[in-house]
Amino acid sequence: MKKIKLDKEEQSTLDSFERGEWKSVKNPKQEISRHRQYAKNTLRKDRRVNIRISSKDLEELQAIAVAEGIPYQTLMGSVLHRYASGRLAAK
Repeated sequence: MKKIKLDKEEQSTLDSFERGEWKSVKNPKQEISRHRQYAKNTLRKDRRVNIRISSKDLEELQAIAVAEGIPYQTLMGSVLHRYASGRLAAK
């Protein structure tokens, strides 16, 4: 059997699971429904914005997005959302 190589985050998750730190929720259907509603309310895109940024900044954002496996527009929207909601602060 081929051994699967895990990255740091995957190994940490597996270790946490094996230590018994994960618990089942009492009503999974209700929890899934609740979190779907959170996502729907948070991720609804109802406005369009056009901005100008430097080519260098755009290339860096695109490279980060590729590394994360998401579209760069999604990354940019996520960064703006986290900043606007106070979960991302300037250094």
